[in-house]
Amino acid sequence: MPRIVPATPADAPAVADVFLAARATMTYLPELHTDDETRGFIADVVLPRQDVHLALDDDGAVLGFAAVDGAWLEHLYVAPAAWGRGVGTALLEHVLAGRDGELSLHVFQRNTGARRLYERHGFVLVATGDGSGNEEREPDATYRRPPHPESPREPAGSSSLTLRAEPIGLLRQRPEPDPAPR
Repeated sequence: MPRIVPATPADAPAVADVFLAARATMTYLPELHTDDETRGFIADVVLPRQDVHLALDDDGAVLGFAAVDGAWLEHLYVAPAAWGRGVGTALLEHVLAGRDGELSLHVFQRNTGARRLYERHGFVLVATGDGSGNEEREPDATYRRPPHPESPREPAGSSSLTLRAEPIGLLRQRPEPDPAPR
C-alpha cells in the first residue's frame, strides 16, 4: 500500500508529472494546454487552493494525488505505471476517512475505470452532461457520495448538493480571482 501524505508547494513538479501522464492516456481528450500551462495550474491553483494528498511508494516517488475543495473531489490521478496497484483506492479511502459530509465529483463518461472505482466506494450517479459544461467538450457524469450514515441528516426536502456547470478540466476554478495575473 502506498503511503499517503499531504502535498507541499515543492511537490508541484511531481504532481504535474502524474497529471500529465494520466491525462495523456485519455486519448479522447483534446490537448487544450501546454505542459508549461499545466505545471503553472498545478503550482498556482491546485496546490495553494485545494487540500492535496499524495500517494508515495517506498522510495518517496509520487504515484498519484487527490485534491479536494470543500465538498468536491476536484482531481484524483494515478501515474499509469502504478495502475492496478490500489493507489487510486488508497487515495480515495484517505479522502473519505473521517469525512461525515457528502462528497461530489465530475468524471468523463468514457473514464469507465474511474467510474467503477467511485461506484465501489458508494458514489451514486446524480447527473450526466453532454460536454457543454466543460472545456474539453467531452460528455461527463456527476457523482455524489452521500453523508456517512452516522452524520447528522438534513431536513426532508432539502439538499446541499449543488450541481455546477463548470468545466471539469484544467481551467475549472472557483469564482475567486487569481492572486496575480499570469
